Amino acid sequence: MRRPTRKLCLLAALLSVLALVAAGCGNDDDDTAAEPPIDTELQALLDTFDANGDSTLTIGVAAAGPRDDEGYYQALVDFAEEFSAENGFAPPIVSDNIGAAEAAQAMSDLAAQGVDVILVGASEIAEPLADLTEQYPDIFWYCNCGAGFPETPGLAQATDWGSAIHYTAGVAMGAELRDRGGDTTVFLGCCDLGFEKEAYNATVYGLQSVDPSFTMEYVATGASPFDFDNSANATAALTNAIAEGATLVYAYLGGALNPVAQLATDEGIAVFAAGPADICSRNDGIDWTGSIVFDGGRYAQEVLPLIISGDLTEGATYDFPTEPSLNGGELCDPSAEGEALLADAFEAVATDGELLGVLGEISAESYGGG
Repeated sequence: MRRPTRKLCLLAALLSVLALVAAGCGNDDDDTAAEPPIDTELQALLDTFDANGDSTLTIGVAAAGPRDDEGYYQALVDFAEEFSAENGFAPPIVSDNIGAAEAAQAMSDLAAQGVDVILVGASEIAEPLADLTEQYPDIFWYCNCGAGFPETPGLAQATDWGSAIHYTAGVAMGAELRDRGGDTTVFLGCCDLGFEKEAYNATVYGLQSVDPSFTMEYVATGASPFDFDNSANATAALTNAIAEGATLVYAYLGGALNPVAQLATDEGIAVFAAGPADICSRNDGIDWTGSIVFDGGRYAQEVLPLIISGDLTEGATYDFPTEPSLNGGELCDPSAEGEALLADAFEAVATDGELLGVLGEISAESYGGG
């Protein structure tokens, strides 16, 4: 594990200066305080640590899907934009719709634009990072790598456990079905990828823990690998599922998320999103039932203090637990029974050894290890 780069030192130093200035401003009557204005201190730090000499901190974001999908991909972009604006940094540079085949070139192009930190949005485009982190060692590289990526000396990454998250998802959906009186659901995904299999099988397990008669069908809507953005295919699949009796849809989608959710709202069926943490607070005309949260922006916000403190360095991995208010199933307007079922589900994925064994088997089988 290599030592933090000068960019990590810059982040730590900036945080320290902000804290000291805030403390120094606590007593306006202290005439003995002679601290220089924050602009002067920040400028001194930038003069010392800003390797490319552009007098600001610039974040690059590499997203596998559209930056404005209002779903999984946009969450990380929103975080970078809000964090940069709040701290007076340069606007982030975003490269989106990156496919696995062009990931090396796209991220190399991004690195060449004078960025200090690059946030990589998913493990599906992480393969070139072993080479890129060596080619651009002054950049701090962070990957929201979901199911995980091999530890790489120049890469800090965060992972979560899809099986545990989606067990709570299934319980949330089961609670909603019980309240509505339905029994049939549909999971709209891309192309039967390993992490989709894990999500689907764990969701079904959670769903049927509420009622064994509940069913869920997986439908692939992508026209190519990693195509979570095919609105035409996804809405057609939902129309067919509704005709066959589905009363709930899990839109495990990117750019196709909102078109599917709008159709679900128009047809009066329950709809869950995949990824974003802000679904239940949105006022977008869609009647969201809930979200299965694994929000890249929320994750980045959680790991930033760890990066600044040096507790998460390049070459290391942070594993997020599955817990309420961080990730997992969320109901927008739960009944008392639904709320209790979901609370029990979160408790179970933290303490129930038998359940954890089953979820471990689901993960292994989904990635070909079982």
